[in-house]
Amino acid sequence: MPEKSLSAPRGTADLFPPESARWSELEARIHRLAARFGYGEIRTPMFESTDLFVRGVGELSDIVEKEMYTFDDRGGRSLTLRPEWTAPVVRAVLERGLLAQAPLRLYYIGPIFRYERPQKGRYRQSHQFGVECFGFPGPEADLEVISMAWELVADYRMTDAVLHVNSIGDSACRPMYRNALLAHFAPHLPSMSEDARRRVERNPLRLLDSKDPADLPYVESAPTFEEFLCAACREHFEALKSYLVLAGIPFVVNPRIVRGLDYYGRTVFEITSSALGAHSSVCGGGRYDDLVRSLGGTDIPAVGFALGLERFVMMLRAHEGGAEPPRSGVQAIALGAQARAVLVPVVAELRRKLDAPTYMDYQDRKLLAHLKIADRNRARYALIVGSEELTAGELVLRDLEKRSDRRLPLAAGGVLAELLVEATA
Repeated sequence: MPEKSLSAPRGTADLFPPESARWSELEARIHRLAARFGYGEIRTPMFESTDLFVRGVGELSDIVEKEMYTFDDRGGRSLTLRPEWTAPVVRAVLERGLLAQAPLRLYYIGPIFRYERPQKGRYRQSHQFGVECFGFPGPEADLEVISMAWELVADYRMTDAVLHVNSIGDSACRPMYRNALLAHFAPHLPSMSEDARRRVERNPLRLLDSKDPADLPYVESAPTFEEFLCAACREHFEALKSYLVLAGIPFVVNPRIVRGLDYYGRTVFEITSSALGAHSSVCGGGRYDDLVRSLGGTDIPAVGFALGLERFVMMLRAHEGGAEPPRSGVQAIALGAQARAVLVPVVAELRRKLDAPTYMDYQDRKLLAHLKIADRNRARYALIVGSEELTAGELVLRDLEKRSDRRLPLAAGGVLAELLVEATA
């Protein structure tokens, strides 16, 4: 009986060229963007103590209840593959004492792991770009992190993106809102989902994040948090909205945003795109002033966001509308062994000097087959040498975008490479 063929685990994806090049370019933009805002990169382990996420994310959150990849190691310790980044970042900076001289600005790019039903834009291993800003209690820091996320969206000219903002108050005003939600949902619980009935007493705010069709009519008619904000939270939220206007960042106030993690308070926000369909959120974040203390630190205010890279790339594809990526680099085409011997050192020199890819296929093929390979590689130029060119002491430099040819002298490798760099500039 033949062995079953191996395949990637469900809910994961392999990346190949040219798609991997799109990811590399996006990550390079992120690194440049974070540097402009003064953020340094942090990298944490892919697995942590399970207790970190139970304490940090919230025992009743969907992540902890349903989605974590948790296992016991050989020493009997319960470990969990990282389902989100903020709690590990806080653990890391507390362990190293980095908050003793707050403020601190950090960013990350890397995978997270959640066991959920795979669907468009949602994987069991996905990737996030996020930032964490520690030490600033005021709305200026909220504006800073929102600006960074919005800057990335604007950099790609995603005109359908929408920024949603809300305030979910703090420990002073949240109890009043909690009681109002309990009073609102209590008469409707028999008609609501099993999850809603189970969670309502312990955390009714979680119901506002429900996507269950049975809950939606009652969620839509629920009182809004803005009605119950205390004076300090209202002042904070009004100041943030003023700053967004001054910064020229368009937004809408969305009273149904609560975020799915227990550590948030005051500001919460999301960026959505119609290009993503029903699962329209590509970025979410907010303020989490109590998390550092809950994980063993002192009272350190903090705000951050996480942006899903898979969904962001989906947005990019939707906006490109199937357009081909731009051509770049040179395809060296040798028609025969003698031409190949001439071009191999030229290719080596081009790869040292040309700030673009240089491709070469080493098989004996007809010119048309080589040109098809150049098209697959999205090369801008083809460098063609055959017996006719060798006899004439020339080569053909074909512009594959403009469909025009130039002839250049066959000089020594280094000299020829210099001519080609100049010709393709």
